[in-house]
Amino acid sequence: MLVYILYAKENWITDELMKEWVKHNKDIYTDDIYKADIIWILSNYIIHKISKNIYRKKKVITTIHHITPWKVNDSQIQHFKKLDEITDIYITNQYICKNKLQEYTSKPIKLIPLWHNEIIWKNINKKYILRYKYKISKNSYLVGSFQRDTEGNSISDKRYLPKLEKGPDIFVKAVILLKKQNQNLKVLLAGYNRQYIIKELKKNNIEFYYFEMADFNMLNELYNCLDLYIVGSRVEGGPRSINECSLTKTPIFSTNVGIASLICHPDSIFDINNIESILNCKYDVEYNYKQAQKYTIKNYMKEFTKKLLDM
Repeated sequence: MLVYILYAKENWITDELMKEWVKHNKDIYTDDIYKADIIWILSNYIIHKISKNIYRKKKVITTIHHITPWKVNDSQIQHFKKLDEITDIYITNQYICKNKLQEYTSKPIKLIPLWHNEIIWKNINKKYILRYKYKISKNSYLVGSFQRDTEGNSISDKRYLPKLEKGPDIFVKAVILLKKQNQNLKVLLAGYNRQYIIKELKKNNIEFYYFEMADFNMLNELYNCLDLYIVGSRVEGGPRSINECSLTKTPIFSTNVGIASLICHPDSIFDINNIESILNCKYDVEYNYKQAQKYTIKNYMKEFTKKLLDM
């Protein structure tokens, strides 16, 4: 049995998933779609790159990372109908997406959490040395966010609209609340499209550090600089930051989104409809780390692949 993977080469999570899966499943991977028995669609918006006739001759597994309800329009519904015509079975990472997906298909849906790479994401336990390296205040209470927060089509005209599914407005409100408890609070941002949060932090006179160009090694070190990471998302396919915080033993507070309930200690999950509930949150890095071990490449990749191909 050979698997061909359809993914968008756009320096996003699907690139890493493809590379990591292939590295550990070379015996059943092929880059020749005609030799494949199964097509695994990791990026469903590029299904047009393959002829319908080819799909009909193969078993098709489609990964749905997330569905953002308020962004579902007529065009997307038509696209999903085309996707459903070629898909034999869907897989998703978490219950919320599975429940939403059931509104659009009668095809089987498997809930299969993704793995994460323990070689990249690890605890360093040299916080102050790393803060010195990145010129970050030693005494600050450092709160992190490494997720894109701004709608891409609002950047060129400088409107800087929030990417609501990522909850940057929730993040800012949470930071303002926590700032009242700790005047030494500062924010650490990394990655692209951070204009919305930067605008809001400036408006509220909250100091921040920003590292736009950060590879995985740098991000791992930045996690290890933090006192707290906040996920304020409304909709998520992961987020991967929950895995990454857990493996780096970074304290994290999160909304009940994506895989949060699989990894995060229940006391560290706050109510998105009552942001002040974050003030009552408590973190447990050892609990999260232990939960995350269930889904490392070493412990989980074989199980994932078995579940993936069990059609």
